[in-house]
Amino acid sequence: MGLKTALLSGDIQAVTTSVGRELGVDEAIGELLPEQKAKWVSELREKGRKVAMVGDGINDAPALVEANVGIAMGSGTDVARESADVILIGSDLSKFVETLRVARRCRGIIVQNFVGTLVVDSIGVGMAAFGFLNPLLAAFIHVASELTFILNSTRLLPGRAISSGHS
Repeated sequence: MGLKTALLSGDIQAVTTSVGRELGVDEAIGELLPEQKAKWVSELREKGRKVAMVGDGINDAPALVEANVGIAMGSGTDVARESADVILIGSDLSKFVETLRVARRCRGIIVQNFVGTLVVDSIGVGMAAFGFLNPLLAAFIHVASELTFILNSTRLLPGRAISSGHS
């Protein structure tokens, strides 16, 4: 997905490195106190990076607050959930991946709709200014384009499962 991943842990470095290797993260840093995790996140943000921090414990709370987006696992501590911007239900990290995919897709469709609206409205205003559009036709074009953008947004709706006819 084009993301750099890091495992920040309070566990000893050998364990963190082993788990990081198994998970396939880019960087695994162990033996961190909560303040050090928060400082690590803060330094990334100072470099202009967008940081999403996923955590589930009391030790993750300061870093969750420092991140652009703090994401708590629903199975985690109350402190982590209170510190986060987003709470994922359960403890399945694949939910985070799916959430990110949906968010990126949503953003893309929003940008398409925004640019499309600007283009259609700009052309319509220009044509109306030079007398090429009467008010009724302009209203029709505007409504038709808005309907098109609304229909474009429906691509975000979850697909319906096709029934096989078996009960």
